[in-house]
Amino acid sequence: MLGFIIRPPHQLLSLLSCPGLRIPRFSVLCAPPRLRTMAASSSSSELPLVAVCQVTSTPDKEQNFKTCAELIREAARLGACLAFLPEAFDFIARDPEETRRLSEPLSGNLLEEYTQLARECGLWLSLGGFHERGQDWEQTQKIYNCHVILNNMGSVVATYRKTHLCDVEIPGQGPMRESNSTIPGPSLESPISTPAGKIGLAICYDMRFPELSLALVQAGAEILTYPSAFGSVTGPAHWEVLLRARAIETQCYVVAAAQCGRHHEKRASYGHSMVVDPWGTVVARCSEGPGLCLARIDLNYLQQLRKQLPVFQHRRPDLYGNLGHPLS
Repeated sequence: MLGFIIRPPHQLLSLLSCPGLRIPRFSVLCAPPRLRTMAASSSSSELPLVAVCQVTSTPDKEQNFKTCAELIREAARLGACLAFLPEAFDFIARDPEETRRLSEPLSGNLLEEYTQLARECGLWLSLGGFHERGQDWEQTQKIYNCHVILNNMGSVVATYRKTHLCDVEIPGQGPMRESNSTIPGPSLESPISTPAGKIGLAICYDMRFPELSLALVQAGAEILTYPSAFGSVTGPAHWEVLLRARAIETQCYVVAAAQCGRHHEKRASYGHSMVVDPWGTVVARCSEGPGLCLARIDLNYLQQLRKQLPVFQHRRPDLYGNLGHPLS
């Protein structure tokens, strides 16, 4: 399977042409194909193409939208059927008070702009972490970290509110208290069917809890997505290894759109957005800075792997209790 990396022209060392892809504003590099022990699957040109967007959100919501819209339009021009945006694609504020002030309901202006963009581009969108004023906003004055899926007609087809909030103190990275402004979501959501496959929704810190991913895959997920804003200390240590672990143990594709760079004087993010296949191989990743990476999703390969390495048939729920039990 081929993955594609989008780099700004000044970072391009050599230009490789990818069959069937027009060279866009950013140059396209083909990731080297890995050796496969499985039987050949569908030709790559027939497989759905997904785009993973990497951005540096700031408190400037208008500029953030312009940046994301440019990447989404580029993804559509390249032939992607679905584009993934990272957690906090709408903004990253300086403090909880600014977070509350900048937040909106799902019926607000910003989601309407993305609705129009999805229709304009004919593209499904994974909006990886929207600061949502929920129905209880007036009582709580706290928001939800909400992952929204829009179809290519601009309709909201799924929402997931982050269930694991990041309240941590990492030396060298600074304390984070997501619960100061955010309420944890009440439930997981069943995987949603998209042109790329059935997607199980999660957000960032959720990736540290394999029970969530196991529940999603047993409910039918073929792709797990972890839109994120990982820090500069935990990123180098844990980002790739956690994503690859989730892919291997669930035999799913894992798509992780990430924030990168310095958002303001108080916060920076690690970046390194990527797509991991069900074998645990990183098949596409972003370079430094804002941009795109592209990968094709091969569900035939996924099914072959699950048949040849049938770990879910070998599970022992009699020993583990209800760990990672299917969603009701």
